Formats: sequence, structure tokens, C-alpha cells
Amino acid sequence: MATKHEQILQHIDTLPIGEKISVRQIAKDMKVSEGTAYRAIKEAENKGYVSTIERVGTIRIERKKKENIEKLTFAEVVNIVDGQVLGGKAGLHKTLNKFVIGAMKLEAMMRYTGAGNLLIVGNRTKAHEYALNAGAAVLITGGFDTDDHVKKLADELQLPIISSSYDTFTVATMINRAIYDQLIKKEIVLVEDILTSKTETVSLHLSEKVEKWYEHNTETGHGRYPVIDNQSKVVGMVTAKDIMGQDPNILIEKVMTKHPMTVNGKTSVASVSHMMVWEGIEMLPVVDQSNRLQGIISRQDVLKALQMIGRQPQVGETIDDIVTNQLVDISADGESIYQCEVTPQMTNYLGTISYGVFTTIVTEAANRVLKSFKKGDLVIENMTVYFMKPVQLESTMEIHPRVLEVGRRFGKVDVEVFSGGIVVGKAMMMAQLIER
Repeated sequence: MATKHEQILQHIDTLPIGEKISVRQIAKDMKVSEGTAYRAIKEAENKGYVSTIERVGTIRIERKKKENIEKLTFAEVVNIVDGQVLGGKAGLHKTLNKFVIGAMKLEAMMRYTGAGNLLIVGNRTKAHEYALNAGAAVLITGGFDTDDHVKKLADELQLPIISSSYDTFTVATMINRAIYDQLIKKEIVLVEDILTSKTETVSLHLSEKVEKWYEHNTETGHGRYPVIDNQSKVVGMVTAKDIMGQDPNILIEKVMTKHPMTVNGKTSVASVSHMMVWEGIEMLPVVDQSNRLQGIISRQDVLKALQMIGRQPQVGETIDDIVTNQLVDISADGESIYQCEVTPQMTNYLGTISYGVFTTIVTEAANRVLKSFKKGDLVIENMTVYFMKPVQLESTMEIHPRVLEVGRRFGKVDVEVFSGGIVVGKAMMMAQLIER
């Protein structure tokens, strides 16, 4: 049976998009304390189907799908630009497909402004009115207000009109940065994106007997099942190895492995692959913050996801992407050598290469040389940096990775880094190999 917390989340999820949500009303409707209601609303906000805006309140917004994550709602825009909603609050849940900067004549501006857009403009009341009539929301920069009849029109059309104290350039930069961050998130596949959901997961209860394992095994062909208690909390794991030779009438509780390793839905698939390789695990239960079962994730799920990530086009660059894209292969005479120029993004406040960037460079070089021996994914198990000398901005480094040992499941690499013919750093690393 679902807990009160889960019931509140389910109730919020059924509310109409755009509806205002209050702690007091939720507490009254669900017959719970205001503290319980508040915690559930906060979790709903974290899950992305409600948004809280200063001086407006909390509203129900559309939950984003993974493929649509880069689209922002107007509610999110308000929070990004520290804005104030002047009108059209009923439309805050809507998403914008693009934003238009109104730094042109009115007629030209309207040619680029359409339904679902956000017009970013200063104190130009006529432009505010025209944009609303064209189906676009309005963001007024410089902290300006607008006329009352424009606010009334915004309310009627349910299109937000927002005021921000920032200038147009700053506002556009902030929104663009938020969209860019969302694109990077889109590339990071999480456990919640690929898990087998709770409704499709076969589990065993503490009070059930070993014979139940055999029933599930016959039905599904699987041999590993999470064990839950009366609150759906994961308390154990049962595998074929645990069951072997046991009396079918013994309680599951007596043969299960207690305190199994679990993961959260927000854990990245890359992290899970590392855990599975390290621990030799085929399947992990997925739990929420209260350790309640949310589903399971298998090694096959992880490998499929890693293959999918490898095929995805890059749409947002992380710092690691910027660094590794600088590596140029200049291998010669059978020796793997990479060259890299130190750019401003790679330096610390002293103008020399940062420790984190250096670590990324030697790790990438080791990955590349190991992949020439083994196909599949690599997980760095440990790394030791022996020493490091300062490398100045605009210097060119040569990275020489050398494979010392490689087996079926591991690789050992020594890396030397030169600048101006002088050794500036050395590293030794071990990597686990995940075969596909």
C-alpha cells in the first residue's frame, strides 16, 4: 500500500497543468499535516512537475520527457532571471520554443515573433501588446513596467508578461546558459531513464517462503529478486546461489543476503556500470530516499544505455569535452603520442594548467591507447600522479601513454607528459574493462 507521501505525489500528478498548489489545500484534501504536504510538494518540485515562483506561488507544470528536456517553461524563466510576473500567471506552465530579442523596429520584430516564443524587449509597450496578440510571452528588461491594458490582455490570453531588472544581453545570456545546461543534462543518462519500473519488477516479501522463488523463476526465467518488507523497503536480495539446497518451506528472510547494494534513480548509468564491474553484480534494486523499491536495473540495461550514449550526437559540451577535443593524435613509429595546447579555459588563477585538466588529459590518453587493445567501455579504477611542474598558458604538451599490462578485464597504463622537451608530469593508472 502506498504511503501518505506517495499518495500526495500521485494526487499532485493528477492535478490539471497550470493549477495553483498550496500546502494548506493539499493538507486539507489529503487529511495530512502541513509538514507532510510541504515535503511532498518539494519532492514534486525536484521531480519537475511543479514550480515555485516568488510572489506567485507553486503551480503544476508539465513533466518534461527526456527528449524535450531542453525546453524551458515560463515559470523556469521567471526563476532564472529573478523576474516578477506582471500578468498572465495562468500561462506560466507553458513551454517556450525560442526567444526573440526585440532590438529592431516594431514591424521587423513582429516578423520574427510567433506563438510559443518569448520576446525579450525593453520599455516598448506597443511591442508588448503586439507580441501577446501574436501568441508570444514577453520579458521586459531593465526593471520596467507595462500598461494596465497590456497586463489585462496577458491575463485574458494566459501568456506571461515578466519584468526583470537585468539588461537584455544579460537576460539572453542567462536563458541561453540554462538551455545549454539542460542539453548537457540530456546527454547524461540516469538510472530513472532506463530502469524496469516497480510495476514490472518481480520481488519477494520477507514473509514468503523459498518455494515462491521457484514459482517466480519458472515464470520469468530470472534468478535474482529484491526482498521487501511491509513498507516496500528493500531489505535483502535473493539469488539462485542463496536458494541452492534450501528447504522450499524456509522463509525467504532466512536465506536472503541482507543490506544489499542499491542505487537511486538520479544515479548516472556510468556510475552504475562502475559499481557493477567493481562488485561483479548483475542486477541492482533502485530505491527512493526512504529505501522503498522503485524498480531494478540490470547489467544488460546498463550496457545497452552505454551503447546508446556512444551513438548520440554531442549537443552540449562539458569541460571534459572541451579539454579532450584539444588532444591531437601525432603517433609515430608505432608509439602512441598526443599533443595538446593549453588554452585559457584549462588554466587556474596563476595562468598555469589546472590539476583537474591535467588529470583529464592523462585519463583520456590512457583511454585512447587502451581502446586500441580492447573494444568496449573503460572505467578508471585508480590513478596516481607522481609529480607535476607548472605548464604555462599557450604551451604545447606531448602526452606519451604506454600500456604496461592488459588482461581480459583490466589494463595498466603509464603516462608521461612533456612540455618543451621537459617532463612536466607522470601518471600511473589501472582501468577496468567492460566488454560489450
